[in-house]
Amino acid sequence: MITLVLFLILTLPACSIQFPPQTTGAHDQDTLAFNFRTPPQQYGIRCWWWWLNGNVTREAITRDLEEMKAKGFSGACIVDAGGQNQQGNGDVPEGPMFGSAAWRALYLHAVKESGRLGLVLSLGIQSGWNLGGPDITPEEATKHLTWSEITVKGPSDLNLGQTLPLPPIRDNFYRDIVAVAFPKKNIAPTRPPIADLSLKAAFVEGNRSGYFTEKLLEDAPASAGEEDALLKDVVVLSKKPDSTGRIRWQVPAGEWTIMRFGYTTSDAHVSTSSGKWQGRVIDYMNPKYFNRYWETHVEPLLNAIGPMAGKTLRYLQTDSWELGGINWSDRFSEEFQSRRGYAPQAYLPVIAGRIIQSREVSNAFLADFRKTIGDCIAENHYKVFAERARKYGMGIQPESAGPHTAPIDGLKNYGYSEMMMSEFWSPSPHRSRQEDRFFVKQASSAAQIYNKRLVGAEAFTTIGRHWNDVPWATMKPPFDREVCSGLNLVFLHTFTCSPKEMGKPGQEYFAGTHINPNITWWNESGAVFDYFKRCQYLMQQGNIVTDVLYYYGDHVPNIGHLKAADPAGVLPGYDYDLINEDRLMTLSVRNGQVMLPHSIAYKVLVLPNTGTLSLAALNKIRDLVKDGATVVGTKPSRMLSLSGLPNSAETFSTLTNELWGQTPGAAGEKQIGKGRVIWGRGVREVLLQQGVQPDLEAQGISKEVYDYIHRRLNGTEVYFISNQDQAAMSGDFSFRITGKQPELWNAVTGEVKDAKAFHQEGGRTIVPLQLEPYGSVFVVFRKTITMNSKGPEKDNNINYQMMKQIFGPWKVTFDTTQGVPAALEFPALVSWTTRTEKDLRYYSGKAGYATTFDFPDLAKGERYVITLGNVQDVGIARVTLNGQALGITWTPLFRIEVTTALREKGNKLVVEVINSWRNRLVGDRELPAEKRFTKTNITIKPEWQLLDAGLLGPVEVSKIVP
Repeated sequence: MITLVLFLILTLPACSIQFPPQTTGAHDQDTLAFNFRTPPQQYGIRCWWWWLNGNVTREAITRDLEEMKAKGFSGACIVDAGGQNQQGNGDVPEGPMFGSAAWRALYLHAVKESGRLGLVLSLGIQSGWNLGGPDITPEEATKHLTWSEITVKGPSDLNLGQTLPLPPIRDNFYRDIVAVAFPKKNIAPTRPPIADLSLKAAFVEGNRSGYFTEKLLEDAPASAGEEDALLKDVVVLSKKPDSTGRIRWQVPAGEWTIMRFGYTTSDAHVSTSSGKWQGRVIDYMNPKYFNRYWETHVEPLLNAIGPMAGKTLRYLQTDSWELGGINWSDRFSEEFQSRRGYAPQAYLPVIAGRIIQSREVSNAFLADFRKTIGDCIAENHYKVFAERARKYGMGIQPESAGPHTAPIDGLKNYGYSEMMMSEFWSPSPHRSRQEDRFFVKQASSAAQIYNKRLVGAEAFTTIGRHWNDVPWATMKPPFDREVCSGLNLVFLHTFTCSPKEMGKPGQEYFAGTHINPNITWWNESGAVFDYFKRCQYLMQQGNIVTDVLYYYGDHVPNIGHLKAADPAGVLPGYDYDLINEDRLMTLSVRNGQVMLPHSIAYKVLVLPNTGTLSLAALNKIRDLVKDGATVVGTKPSRMLSLSGLPNSAETFSTLTNELWGQTPGAAGEKQIGKGRVIWGRGVREVLLQQGVQPDLEAQGISKEVYDYIHRRLNGTEVYFISNQDQAAMSGDFSFRITGKQPELWNAVTGEVKDAKAFHQEGGRTIVPLQLEPYGSVFVVFRKTITMNSKGPEKDNNINYQMMKQIFGPWKVTFDTTQGVPAALEFPALVSWTTRTEKDLRYYSGKAGYATTFDFPDLAKGERYVITLGNVQDVGIARVTLNGQALGITWTPLFRIEVTTALREKGNKLVVEVINSWRNRLVGDRELPAEKRFTKTNITIKPEWQLLDAGLLGPVEVSKIVP
């Protein structure tokens, strides 16, 4: 204990604090609070550690890992990838190819160094993404259906020997599936085509953010006689065409269309890879191709590190789906027959745009077709990936669930992951809308329903920003929003390994928020990372409290969206999880609540409003209701599947009538067994009727301004509340808790204190809160109090009385290596971009502002802060007063406590502020390479402008008013 106390005392000056924690001795013995203030390294952030074009060195690897350790990272994911020269940026030297002997030597060094430093590694199992590489043959590649057709006349006295034309092919690769024939019919040219056929048949992926997948369940209105053929008239020719494309068949009377179906490669290629790691993408639907890739490329890497596999190297990674569509594999017919219970061959003309039997039947076949693809991807790719990794004691963390609208069930894919990996974006021109930036809610739901702890995310991705990111404005708000969705482990995107020879700011990927030891504010970055770390510590404890379970349907593609999409209609005040068909089947009912196998409970199960349910899902819902569940949803009208017909249709109708009645009307309720089905009423109304009050309410605050999440751990209730507005926010927050003291935990500072203002009424605790711009707070309930206890104060605000404005003059010092003066006097606080000294407006880096002031009003027993006002452009400042290091401030209003250092006369104040690389890059734009102060492959764009820089104030000393 003595050693620990000495360590804390010696390291305190460097801690990233604004207000020293005001806690009692009893709290110091509390593990939760102690770990919150100084979280163990295992809760630190991680990063996509970009090995750009393979251009890394042993020295750069060691430097990066040691710097990660020093800044509190818990680990990193090696991502060998290219992308440096996209969007007009320059290239970087090509390093060793992924998996080569030279690359393996660098990788082995990285694993050993990570082990030495106690960091957890993940590894991307290829260069770039879309799994594949230079040795993937056409046979192993992702495949598409292809076809040709001819018209023949019958009857014929003899068997017809007819050469069927070869369908369009790629890569000189083609395999036959079947030939089918049906009577030729003249179709009116005005007949609407099958809607969205390229998506419905999985030839392409959908939009980049996973939206509108439900529209694939619909089609144009049906009309009589529009079908190309009735199913009974489709002839599946028993033998495939021979090697010359010839087939022998006794043609019946009339004109007949013969269609030849086969498959070829999809032309999907690996994206954003380094150097020579180019090639086709593997077939995700056949396990033998993944296994061959594993044995050739992955297993040697794991064997090379021996016992460090599963110990230091803990996870394996593949990135998000961006390979387009995939709709066949060499065993797909058998997979379809096994999973759907009927053969697909007679329906293949639907893939080519024909209507077989009816528009409804054709659309149902396409739904079965996509669902089979989704099953095969999940079970023949991600499941196999997880099984192979598990033999080495490792888990997987692929971005396997979108956001690109692939033919997948996102939650089902997540079911094979150890860490649920998603992504979220900082604001950038490429993704400016919230619905295109935030995707963590699905991953968080997956962690809940599959009983996993870690919800990771590729974090702060951007396209178009370069070194002009401001942590409090472009990083903290999206992080906080996704914490409210369930995020608990950040992977910075991106931390590029940049050898010393590449200069500063060095080599960089074309996208992502650039964060590595070459950024100007790296030495101060620990203050930002400590905030993430404290949040992650609490968010990795216990489970999220949600009242509602939303069944997101049994169709493919199916991808969950951002939390605010609110498919169950319960926000604000309540929270929800998503569940898919596989996990729906594991539910049970206890005391009227729907239960997961690991005892997470929900008050209500909500059904999708698509009008579609599978028969399996409907059967399960009936069982849950009989056992006592409350289910909210309108009566489904179809199962949109041909499986088990006609018996399945009859069973479907019987079940829906049992649950909703034959003519349920617009709204109603039906008791079945111990439970009930409710329709035509909002979920919030149903919850309130059950006596389930909102978990959190904010009085007088717009739901767009704030968000929250609630976790429960061993009787302790933890709420995280985020102000998502750049203006300060205040109001009364009402919690569904009584009998416990509310505490306010500040993740920026580590401060833990009791709320001094609160009261209890109506089974709730009301706490007035004020949050700074983009501010946040944890409200923690853990200490028992009486039911009539209340706080002694009227609010929990920290109030300030301005006592003195510090005008200067200021002595400002700079780094002279950029050709600027070593020191200047600023009579007033202005942006140094407005000064006339040579090159000062282009200066990037640190500047020290020093001045002396008196403070005659100092009173014993009072507490004081300095407010810095406007700090540009990074918004980070380190404060020293009278030689005492007071810490770093990085969030508005840039306050830091100075009580222990302030004196009446001769106060020597030093404020170090930092700006980004942007201004120096602008200054270098017109200079020849040999005269530039910077070196990078990122092209300096003509539209880049100088950014205000420096301490702009006003700088004030204020007293904290009780």
